[in-house]
Parts: sequence; structure tokens; C-alpha cells
Amino acid sequence: MTAAVNTGESPYAVELTAIDITPYRKGNTGVDYITTFDSGRSGPHVMVAAIVHGNELCGPLALDFLFRREVRPRQGKLSLAFMNVAAFETFDPARPESSRYVDEDFNRVWGVLDGDRDSVELRRAREVRPVVDTVDYLLDLHSMQHPTVPLALCGPTAKGRAFARRLGFPQHVMADQGHAAGRRLRDYGMFADEASPRNAVLVECGQHWEASSRKVACESAVRFLRMLDVIATDDVQRLLPDAPPPPAQKVIEVTGPVTIKTDSFRFAADYVGMEVVAAAGTLIGWDGDEEVRTPYDECVLVMPSRGCRKGTTAVRFGRYV
Repeated sequence: MTAAVNTGESPYAVELTAIDITPYRKGNTGVDYITTFDSGRSGPHVMVAAIVHGNELCGPLALDFLFRREVRPRQGKLSLAFMNVAAFETFDPARPESSRYVDEDFNRVWGVLDGDRDSVELRRAREVRPVVDTVDYLLDLHSMQHPTVPLALCGPTAKGRAFARRLGFPQHVMADQGHAAGRRLRDYGMFADEASPRNAVLVECGQHWEASSRKVACESAVRFLRMLDVIATDDVQRLLPDAPPPPAQKVIEVTGPVTIKTDSFRFAADYVGMEVVAAAGTLIGWDGDEEVRTPYDECVLVMPSRGCRKGTTAVRFGRYV
């Protein structure tokens, strides 16, 4: 298997349709594509965010679901936020990989917002930051390159892991340190400070364009809002009438990402994610001439990448705990 070249094409069918989000542009916050509903009662400010990556369609579909069903907070504030709109507007189902971002990954810029760099993504992140800075609890909806079980990414903190376990959905929780290439929105500011009560969870809802990812995104959002008492139990029954009780969760602790060092990374097989490699030292790929091997027995390969570029994450090594 040779290093992947991103032509914008994908081996996976596009089962979802990118919706028109322009009706949500104006909002009411002074920041395009962010709408805040205020209950008028004391309580936390909760945000559900989507399209941090422009080719991930389940998130905007979930926000549209909440808008159309007139979900409103019973306490505190609820913000619904479309993030990297510029990238999303370029989505083409014939080349669905090509709209992930315009200039750089929006989910790697959250540690450099005060620097001198400029890009479409940095400008948008700086634009939405004043609203994000007021958020107490964040749900960031994403999807994945390969058809893999949905994952709740809780970050490196104990509070993040407890938050994901409290959410109870989806079944698999991944505790990780993020990416060497830059800080995610989920890890921005007080969300990643163990001493702060503010918290965040990122849910990978399945493969980018499979129909089931929309269902996972909608259920994640509804269960998130119920967990925080933003909506009532009756609202959950109305919004998720056919959803079974979530199964018991499993936690994967990521011990480290494999960050690509060269321009010629390649995997030894067509990994799609969640493979459990029995023996330590098993060859899974090459970074240039350097062999990449599993560090321990029963190693879980989490979210292997098709876009293997220098400085990015090829795969994460983890284990069930």
C-alpha cells in the first residue's frame, strides 16, 4: 500500500446530502452561523458545534434537526454553531474529501489564535472565539474517514473522561492527548484545564457520508442536552422515539499518536480502525525507511488516516482499560 494522495475522491459512497445552511447565517449573536437561545433562567451555556471540517455532513444535519424541531433550553443558554462554513460551502459529492478545509485544519488552530499567522480557518476561529469563550459545555460533532464504530473523544483529563462516561453515548470512549499538529477545539482553553468546571466532548459519529452517522449525531446531541438538563426527559422521548438504551461503554486509552516524520508514510495493510493487534512489535507500516510497530500486546489501532502527510497523525495506538 503506497502513501495516500488526496485527489478529493473516496472509496466510500456519499449517502448523505449536504444541506443548505444559509437560512441559519444571520443567527442572533453578531457572529454569522451561530444562534443562541436564552431560556431566561440561570444555568450553563451549552454549545453544539458542527462542520469544524467541511466534508463532515452529519453535524450540520444534526443542527438542522434541532432547529426544525424547535429545541429550546429549559435553563441557561443553548448555542448551535456552524464552524468552518467556507470549507463546507465547497463540498462536492463527486470529490467529497477535498472540502475538509480551505487553507488548514480548523481543528488544529486553537493554540495559535493570538499569533501572527493568517488563514481562512484562523480568521473564522478568531471570529467565533468570543462566543466559544462564554461556553460552559461543548459537544463537537465530527465523522471519520473509514467505516468505524462511533467514538466519544474525551481528551487527556480525568474530568473529560468522567464527562464522556456521564454522557453514556456512544459505546466507545477514547481518552487521548490530541495531535502534534495543533490543538483541537475540544481542548481549547478551560475545556482542557482540569481545575475548571468547563468541559467538552468530541463525538466521531461514523464514516463521513454513511447514513447512520446522521442518526448518531442527532442522538449524541439530544443525549448531551438531556445530560445537562437543557431539555427534559419528555423531549428525549419526542426527539428519539425509537432509540434503544445505550449499551455499556468501553474506554480506550490512547498512549500516543504516530506522527508522520517523512513524505512517504505507508501502512502495511488497509486498516480502517479499531483493529486489535495481538502481539507487541507487529509491523503496521513504514515512515520512510523506518518501521512502525505496535508498542504492546492487544494494541488498538484508532482512526488510521488515508491522508498520510508529514506532521499529521497516521494512527493512534490505544488499549482498552
